[in-house]
Amino acid sequence: MSNVETAPDEVLCDGREAPDATVEILTPREVPLGGPRAMTVRRTLPQRQRSLIGAWCFLDHYGPDDVTVSGGMDVAPHPHTGLATVSWLFTGEVEHRDSHGVHAIVRPGELNLMTGGHGVCHSEVSTPDTTVLHGAQLWLALPDAHRDTPRSFAHHAPDAVDLVGATLRVFLGELAGISSPVETFSPLLGAELLLDPHATVGLDVDPAFEHGVLVDTGRLTIGGEPVAAAELAYVAPGRERLDLANPGDEPARILLLGGTPFGEQIVMWWNFVGRSHDEIVAFRTAWEDDPERRFGRVSGYVGKDGGTARLHAPALPNATIRPRG
Repeated sequence: MSNVETAPDEVLCDGREAPDATVEILTPREVPLGGPRAMTVRRTLPQRQRSLIGAWCFLDHYGPDDVTVSGGMDVAPHPHTGLATVSWLFTGEVEHRDSHGVHAIVRPGELNLMTGGHGVCHSEVSTPDTTVLHGAQLWLALPDAHRDTPRSFAHHAPDAVDLVGATLRVFLGELAGISSPVETFSPLLGAELLLDPHATVGLDVDPAFEHGVLVDTGRLTIGGEPVAAAELAYVAPGRERLDLANPGDEPARILLLGGTPFGEQIVMWWNFVGRSHDEIVAFRTAWEDDPERRFGRVSGYVGKDGGTARLHAPALPNATIRPRG
């Protein structure tokens, strides 16, 4: 998914925020994706309070969204560098096309991971049969040693595994003895967990990981700390077990994200991840002046209004972001 803000901030993420021994709650901000009938997403990463959880550097959570009101998703071809996109749906379908030649349908419970690396462009449009769109779009920052890797695409439909009091789908990494076959460039965890009403589930986790728990629906507590719907709870490294409880009368659905602290400074602006302001300027220039040379070309995109044009990058900020520390 694109960040289609018309004036995005240039964000320096150092991946070395001071760890907190307690559960830290990150509240979302609402961001419109497009024009007057825009679909609104809830963005919990990045923000001032915390910019990364492992390599997870961007998290948009959206829906349930009535596409007859919002118009659904229609994101024209747009670029990415230095990152991989992770698409995860709960309801609805999205048609994906990219410059790696992939034409895929994103469906609920199925992982689609696109690695941008050196440069990629893609489009995303909710399908005509979709009436309700509900899901999450996430980005993974690529470590410096791998951020120039060629573009690629991976798909995985994880099995739903029954635990006592919950159903688990592991789409990246390993949890509860279940492993995803999808390779990543840093140690990561990505899983969907559906907790039964009044159920408590204890999960053994890697103590080297920091974790984020996004509550999609229902109520949740982590070690007794309440987390509201749409909030992202951060848990610092050092814990070997996460105790998740649903105190409500309805099922609770969460996304569990994790990874080793990233430990590198990155600069994020619009749809680019780089290491300096000057790199971001170069990425923008490449997209505006000669996009096919670095990013390739998306074939077959037709927007809901019949248009085929790509997104243009917004104006750069006047200030220059300089690394800290």
